[in-house]
This record gives sequence, structure tokens and C-alpha cells, in this order.
Amino acid sequence: MNTALKLFAAIATVACMGSPAYADGPFRNPDNKNLNDPGEGSYPVPYKKPVVADISAALHRIRGFMETATPTRVVDKKTGAPITDFSKPNANAITEASHADMGIMVYEMGVVHAGMIKAQEVTGDKRFTDLTARHFNFFADKLPYFQAQEKQFKLERANSFSRFLDPRALDDAGSMCAAMMRARALKIGPDLSHVIATCGDWVVNKQFRLPDGTMARERPQAVSLWADDLYMSVPALAELGRMTGKRAHFDDAVKNVLQMTGYLFNKQTRLYTHGWNANNPDAPNFYWARANGWAVMSMSDLLDVLPKDHPGYPQVLAQLRTTLTSIGERQSGSGLWHQMLDRNDSYLETSASAMFVYVFAHAINQGWISPTTYGSIAQAGWAGLSTRINDKGQVEGTCVGTTFASDQVYYYNRPTSPFALHGYGPTLLAGAEMIKLINNPNIEVQHKVRTYHYMPKGAGQTNYREHH
Repeated sequence: MNTALKLFAAIATVACMGSPAYADGPFRNPDNKNLNDPGEGSYPVPYKKPVVADISAALHRIRGFMETATPTRVVDKKTGAPITDFSKPNANAITEASHADMGIMVYEMGVVHAGMIKAQEVTGDKRFTDLTARHFNFFADKLPYFQAQEKQFKLERANSFSRFLDPRALDDAGSMCAAMMRARALKIGPDLSHVIATCGDWVVNKQFRLPDGTMARERPQAVSLWADDLYMSVPALAELGRMTGKRAHFDDAVKNVLQMTGYLFNKQTRLYTHGWNANNPDAPNFYWARANGWAVMSMSDLLDVLPKDHPGYPQVLAQLRTTLTSIGERQSGSGLWHQMLDRNDSYLETSASAMFVYVFAHAINQGWISPTTYGSIAQAGWAGLSTRINDKGQVEGTCVGTTFASDQVYYYNRPTSPFALHGYGPTLLAGAEMIKLINNPNIEVQHKVRTYHYMPKGAGQTNYREHH
């Protein structure tokens, strides 16, 4: 192959990492019954009012895939054989890895459980939370065994339960801790209060912070902030506040939203930069989409449980509204959002798009934002997102784990994978909340002049006489 052809092949390979083919479009809108309408366009995604049965079917495909992809068994890491004798610890005992390496204790799985709980709430189908109960029963049953293994063999991070026994970061503690508290409140699975105590203590008392109390990390620089940590800390703090009734946890959650916003939010772009280093506070901003997804998800989760009389409530709500306005303006023509929100030549990414769809729909259903415009944005987002759920129930087009970096080349070229767990929980949440939005009795969805208008109840009568 000559040099030019090699270069072309390399460029094509890089481009394909983030741009797989999803839909079989172009699509015609089936809500327009006039098949000969010359004014009806075609679309790269199914541009139509979502159908509850279709969304439910997509959610069940995801649930089915997650059931098979997340075994809850203990095996010998050398032989792969199941371990059945739990009377004495075995140094080779590990939790069985899935073929997709979707760890059942990682922070992304905490979001999956949030999605399963929401899907069960909206659909009434207990099969969604059966997965959560299976995982959590496994945790309750096998934690003593892995505690004994650790006491005898001192495996540290090689212990499959190390995140629960010895959390070392918000990623170990926050998201799963929040999921456990939500499940506990709804009596899904066993009471994991002893695990909640450990992970909650890490978030509240042990995580590295700035002197002003803002959650921080000691990487990639000695003192760094990550927008991701809004989600890795704030929902857990909020749920601790709800579970214990201690207002101090709500105060801490609000403080972190507002102070992290002060460091990371650009008031001109109205977006969150991925991170901030104390030794270079005026560095260029990198508006990674998933970082903004974590930010709006954390504010949404906090507002769900924050007492409305808390002085921080209107501040958090105002910040969420401002951010959603900016994100809505950056939606692509496929309904999805770009990997770098301000860079339309970066690829369209699934996990952040799902987070945005969820929060738009949820904020409408909660009455935090108007269905006018935002309803259509959520609907168009679901249209794009639905094309990324394949027949196996895999969620495609999700950016893999991504560190806080300092150049666009890194972000642009992060690969996507159907085994990147980050896309699953947000897509479950988005689909469930879209069902709730479609069924919202306070909203009428009108299909007029080949597009959609979400009409709040009592908004007045429209007049399309000139179109008839």
C-alpha cells in the first residue's frame, strides 16, 4: 500500500472509532399521513412522536443484555471453576467477570441501578429491579467472605470487594452508595446499611477536598477538580440527607454544586469545562459532553430530594436551567450531542446525549422547565438515542472511560464501545422519563406543520386557520 493510501486508511479508521452506522435512514415521519406532501422532509433518525410500547421494548432489550452481561458468581481466578465452599477463604476467589467486563461494583453500575429503578417505577414491571435485587443480594451474601479473604491474604485492590471494603476515591463510593440508598428506601433487595456507612463515610469525611470543602482529586495534577465528581459525590450526599434527615448533608451537596460551578462553569459559553488544575487556573477549557452530563444529572438528583425551603434550592435550580438552555442550543441535527459540545466536527456521543435527554424530560415532568421547546428537544434527543440501542440490547456509540486531559486530540479520538457501561444507565433513565413525559397529563403534544409542539395545559388556544 502506498503512503497516500496508508494515510487515507488511517484517517478512515480513526473516524470510524466514533462514527459507526446506527440507523437505516433516511426516515420519513409517519405522523404525517399525507404521503405526497412535498413539504415533508426526510430525517437521519425516526423523527416522530415516541410510542410508549417502542420505548418499553427498547428498555427491556437493555435489561435483557444487562442480565446476561452481569453474572453474580464467585469463581477461581486461575481455573474459572465456580467456588461453592465458602467456609474458609480462598486467595484465588474473585467475582466472575462478564464477557464485556462490566464490573458489578463500578460507579457506572450505580447509574444502571438508578435507571432500573426508574424503569420499574414508570412501567410497573418488576423485572427491571429484579436485576438490582440480584446484585445487592449477592453483595450482602458474599461481603463477609471477601472480608475474611482480605483479613487473611491482604489482597487490597485484587480483592473483588475492595471498593466496599476499602474505598479510595469518589468513583469507588459515591454513585453506588446513592443507588443503595435509593433501593433501601424502596425496599428493593437487602438492607445494605453497613456498606452505605462505609461508602458514605468516604464521601463525607475522607475524600480529598480543597480548603473550601470542594471535592477534588490529586490527579492529573496535585490539586485538580473534575466535573465528573459532581455526580460522584452530590447524589450520595443528597441521599444521605434524605436517609438520615441531617441537613448538613444537604448543605454539603449544595455547597459542592455551587462551588464546583464557580471553578468549572464558563458564564460566556454556559458550559462546564471538564476539569481545573490549581496550578494552572486560567488554562483553556475543554467542554467534554459527558462532564456536562454528570453536572446536570447531579443537579437534577439533588433537586429531587433537596427540601424546597433550603436556601440553596433556588440557586441550584437556576444553575440547572441556565446549563440546560445552553445544552439545548447545541443539539445536533440527529438529535444527539457532540463529544465536545462546542465542536461540531467531533463525533456524536451516546452517554452524554442520554444524560441530556433524561434531564430535559425529567425537568419538564418536575415542573422545573417549560415543556415548550424543551419537550421537543427531549423528543428529538430520544429519536437519535433510540437508533443506538441495537437488537441485542447493547447501547452503541458510548465514549469509553476518559480522564481529565489537556488537549483536544485526546478527547476527539477516544474510542466508543458497546461495552462502555457509561451509556446503559443514562439510556434507561432517558427512556423511562420519556414514557413519563409522553403520558404527562399536563402536556398536549401537537403535530402541526410537520413538527411537534409541547403545549402546557392552560397555555391558550392556537390557530392554524391559514394552513387549512
